[in-house]
Amino acid sequence: MSLRLRDLLLGLRQLGLGEAPVIVHASLSAFGEVDGGAETAAAALATVFHSLVAPAFTYKTMLTPRVGPPENGIIYGMGKDQNRMAEFFTPHMPVDPLIGAIPEAIRRRAGAERTSHPILSFTGLRAEKFLAAQTLAEPFAPLGTLEAAGGWVVLLGVNHTVNTSIHYAEKLAGRRTFTRWALTPRGVVECPNFPGCSAGFEAIRPDVERYTRTVQIGEARVQAVPLKMLFRAVTARLRQDPLALLCRDEECERCNEIRDGFKKKGANP
Repeated sequence: MSLRLRDLLLGLRQLGLGEAPVIVHASLSAFGEVDGGAETAAAALATVFHSLVAPAFTYKTMLTPRVGPPENGIIYGMGKDQNRMAEFFTPHMPVDPLIGAIPEAIRRRAGAERTSHPILSFTGLRAEKFLAAQTLAEPFAPLGTLEAAGGWVVLLGVNHTVNTSIHYAEKLAGRRTFTRWALTPRGVVECPNFPGCSAGFEAIRPDVERYTRTVQIGEARVQAVPLKMLFRAVTARLRQDPLALLCRDEECERCNEIRDGFKKKGANP
């Protein structure tokens, strides 16, 4: 049986988040069949949550130069084909399919706003003060303002490997970031403070489990975690073990760069 708008509304309200602002990460397919698809899911989120933020990232704007700063977690000169297919960022560019159909449906809703970062933009409804915090130099600043306002991260059918808020907490703990480049109508723009890999982030789940609210909606497990407790858990873990939450892929350039940085310092995490 397919889910209807009413089913989604009932499930989301069971989280009991009240008027708290939220950032959502979502997989439409995780729910099973939904009448009306992503638009129905976006309508439910817009109805239940007073201030709603979602990632609206656009990776197809990215360029890889032939040369660049060292120790940057990238192989220069390897992106020729990708560079040829790169597109200019515009405020109306669709959200990358990797981010999901639900954030794109939120972006298209009447009244939605979007930030102007050419790679790491956010979209939202009734979230002007959070979106306004983003700058080119501080792409994840909206997450800090959400936390200060008592915000939550809501994971709809996905786990912490897509939890962008952990990147903000990594930076709070002093983890290094990277530089990337994007194609815009003004030319190629340098984008500092680009995050590392998130494939190892599910390791934080035991640290925040006691603060997590969970409901089942259709086939999807929906989790809500208060950003304050998430940030506290991530920073504590990284101060105890500076290499925590890195992925295990031996070819991951960004995770390897972080590990190499500690080796060069003679650190013994």
